[in-house]
Amino acid sequence: MNNVIKSTLFFAGCLLIISSCAVPSLVQKNKVLSVPSSFHGSTDTSNAATIIWRDYFTDPYLIALIDTALKNNQEVNSLRQEVLISGTEIRARKGEYLPYLGVGAGAGFDKHGRYTNIGAMEANTEIAPGKEMPEPVPDMSVAFKAGWELDIWKKLHNAKNAAMARYKGSIEAQRFFTTRLIAEIANTYYELLALDNQLINIRQNLDIQQNALNIVKLEKNAAAATELAVRKFEAEVLKNQSRQYVILQQITVAENEINFLLGRFPQPIQRNAQLFSTLVPTLVHEGIPSQLLENRPDIRQAEFELQAAKLDVKVTKANFYPAAKIVGGIGFQAFNPAYFLRSPESMLYSMGGEIIAPLINRNAIKAQYYAANYKQVQAMYHYEQCLVRAYTEVLNQVSNISNLDKYYELKSKQVLALTESIDISNSLFKSAR
Repeated sequence: MNNVIKSTLFFAGCLLIISSCAVPSLVQKNKVLSVPSSFHGSTDTSNAATIIWRDYFTDPYLIALIDTALKNNQEVNSLRQEVLISGTEIRARKGEYLPYLGVGAGAGFDKHGRYTNIGAMEANTEIAPGKEMPEPVPDMSVAFKAGWELDIWKKLHNAKNAAMARYKGSIEAQRFFTTRLIAEIANTYYELLALDNQLINIRQNLDIQQNALNIVKLEKNAAAATELAVRKFEAEVLKNQSRQYVILQQITVAENEINFLLGRFPQPIQRNAQLFSTLVPTLVHEGIPSQLLENRPDIRQAEFELQAAKLDVKVTKANFYPAAKIVGGIGFQAFNPAYFLRSPESMLYSMGGEIIAPLINRNAIKAQYYAANYKQVQAMYHYEQCLVRAYTEVLNQVSNISNLDKYYELKSKQVLALTESIDISNSLFKSAR
């Protein structure tokens, strides 16, 4: 018995040496882009990414729209299903490295030729004391079967961990889309309020221009103005009248876009256009670039995908090593079920083990190994791309906020100057009269 064990261990060691020496070498990409330490030299360490959207937006109509979208948007619900699918993959991978136990039953019969060795023995054998062997011979069995693949190289554990990483990545993908969805709804909603106010301003200007046109017509009748002046005023009135329909179309498109994001067919969007003039933007802090790694769901998703890809390489590499498996079974077998309870005569059992290592024609596992490595490198590039894109997006928004602040400051001065010019014009007009 000891000699058999020693021979088995020696054979397994030889298989390990042969197979491990034949694992293909790979070229890996290990260097990752370094994230800059700040945005254009900013030392602000405050982080606006930790603000909850319900605390950032105060418009009740907008909050209601976002709540509806988070509940009904088809893409959000689809990503929720993707998370559930990833969760089932974890269960499947976890079950692979645990022992399995099954139960089975079978029935059949055999009839051998009389002039064969088995047939001759059956003809001269009693199946029970004083009872001849029946023809054909029934065979019935019921047994429990068990098996366990020993996870020597952590292949199954790595596969489970890869599934876990992808599960976490699917959660981050859902969070990233949710963030984008909230931002898109808010952006379109405020554009809609701006269009409402533009329409109000145009209609107010039309009333003023129509009155001015009537005055010019009266002046023309009194020979105080020319037909050219009348036509110029009419053209200006018609231009603003046509402008109304352009804005109305933009309002329709914006409303339909919001309804689409909410996962419903077009319908009016409830809103209060008067709130637009009272909006005060919340102060936003960009923080430092390293905080992107903590708060950007797309970066976290790419990181989890990279972890999974690295684990996949380990899983496929383990295919080159010997795999050990233990199998066994226990049950009852007899020509008649009535004999099942006659133990140990009707009992059957088995126990065995095997070690298998690939030696010849390993093209399939080589292809899997190379493909896993290529996907790992691809995941690394995708991770770097997410870092660059996230940094660029934040930098663009920081620049946008700064330039808009300066633009708003100059526009405020322009409005003040125009308001003062109107007052001066009114004073001159009154003094001239």
